[in-house]
Amino acid sequence: MSKKTRLILAMVIIEAVLAGIWWYLASYGMANPDRVTADFQSVVGQTMGMAMGGLLGLGFILFFVAASNDRKAAQNKTRR
Repeated sequence: MSKKTRLILAMVIIEAVLAGIWWYLASYGMANPDRVTADFQSVVGQTMGMAMGGLLGLGFILFFVAASNDRKAAQNKTRR
């Protein structure tokens, strides 16, 4: 399995976990409006959106690094 494939798989799993946490917190806030602050939904949305977006941006950069490493490994493999 190439490094690009492993990175994509890891990013999908991590993003799915973060989406699950986001879903849980949003449903908790809707189910318990008396236990959360008035701006709970917007704070959760902004925080989780920022976390998921930042991780996706980092994954985008890491994808190009992994692609470069895959190309270098393929070149070294053909030389031997």
